[in-house]
Amino acid sequence: MLPLSSQPLIHARRLTKRFGSFTAVDGIDFDVAPGEAFGFLGPNGAGKTSTMRMIGCVSPPTGGTLRVLGMDPVADGPRIRARLGVVPQQDTLDEELTVEENLVIYARYFDIPYREGRRRAAELLDFVQLAERAKSEVEPLSGGMKRRLTIARGLINEPNLLLLDEPTTGLDPQARHLLWDRLYRLKQRGVTLVLTTHYMDEAEQLCDRLVVMDKAKIVAEGSPRQLIERYSTREVLELRFAPGAQESLDGQLDGKLDGIAERIEPLPDRLLLYTSDGDAAIDAVHARGVEPESVLVRRSTLEDVFLRLTGRTLVD
Repeated sequence: MLPLSSQPLIHARRLTKRFGSFTAVDGIDFDVAPGEAFGFLGPNGAGKTSTMRMIGCVSPPTGGTLRVLGMDPVADGPRIRARLGVVPQQDTLDEELTVEENLVIYARYFDIPYREGRRRAAELLDFVQLAERAKSEVEPLSGGMKRRLTIARGLINEPNLLLLDEPTTGLDPQARHLLWDRLYRLKQRGVTLVLTTHYMDEAEQLCDRLVVMDKAKIVAEGSPRQLIERYSTREVLELRFAPGAQESLDGQLDGKLDGIAERIEPLPDRLLLYTSDGDAAIDAVHARGVEPESVLVRRSTLEDVFLRLTGRTLVD
């Protein structure tokens, strides 16, 4: 057998999770290499959290193969969990304890001696920029502070693998960017990150590689740049029209804009033209007598890929 360092930390083949007649994860394949940041991207109900729960050894697979750190989550759950860090969707901090106590007491679950737990707690609070709040109670902390404390708690056992389920949901932009910086620093230290997110910019910032899930299946895999190159164009031209104008033009625009872009997508408030040259597309639009109220040329993003693969229908 190869040493762990040369094997995937997570290996899944035909991985399946069913709840009665409902299939939450439908035969997916993926590997996570040591030291990489790997993402699961998808709309609500796509199967991301169910997959994370199987990796975290709290929900047994219904079918297929899953190996985490070279072990079977069903047979070796306690050994795997001892080497995992977990950051759940919702913060589950003990608000009656201080910031420091939340870490020191959690360390005892891993049989970490008290003095060592305090040492690690001090180091981690400094890392997540909460050292000055060590003696504060948790309840009055901001959402961003609580999220950083939850990440520090997930690191108390010095894990080989850190699982993060929607790590920045509900945070303001400043808190999100600080959290991204801390996660980037963890990756530089060699910690393997596996995260779920529905924030496209977060996936582009953090993930070396990701899979897009939809309706319990993996529909695409690659680096953010590879996915953009494969499923979108270099640029996107956004055309906005005066209120009510687009509805009256919808029947006419198809013919007028034929051939200007590789793909045209109508939205309620604008048209998206997917093209390799946005400026040339603007000239062509004007040459055909179409006069939008405003135009914007931007580079293609992961959001364009995501919406093309999973659709724009709202999922509750």
